[in-house]
Amino acid sequence: MTKKEFLIRLKRALGNDLSGAVVQENVEYYSSYIDDEIGKGRSEEEVTAELGDPWAIAKTIVDSVENRGQAYEEYSYEPKRSSGGNGKEQAAGKVHVFGFDTWWKKLFLILGIIGVIVIVVAVIGGIFSLVAPIIMPLLLIWLILRIIGGRRR
Repeated sequence: MTKKEFLIRLKRALGNDLSGAVVQENVEYYSSYIDDEIGKGRSEEEVTAELGDPWAIAKTIVDSVENRGQAYEEYSYEPKRSSGGNGKEQAAGKVHVFGFDTWWKKLFLILGIIGVIVIVVAVIGGIFSLVAPIIMPLLLIWLILRIIGGRRR
């Protein structure tokens, strides 16, 4: 996919849910990013393939704007700087932060905790049911010996 095709698809996907200014800002961001990567000697197709589906990117952007519950925060693309410059460098990796900001994520957390508790109780109960037939007679014999031994004195 070419840069132009990528940006058109991204703009269409974002245009359904976001304001024109936010759409334009994101399109410019990805346009600058693609230009920067092409400047490093990579092909358009290689860069757009690495970015992936524009619809998926748009979905992530829309979800992040909706989940914030606040005004859209502006950001800009700054190309990586060499360490010889002012000392600032951008991280090359991608970071995904998972938060419990929606009701269904909180529900999954609660169900997960309940599931762990049920598994622990089941394991302890299973161990007890396996060991009880051995320990109960031993405890009974010990108790009888204590009673008999206590009467002799």
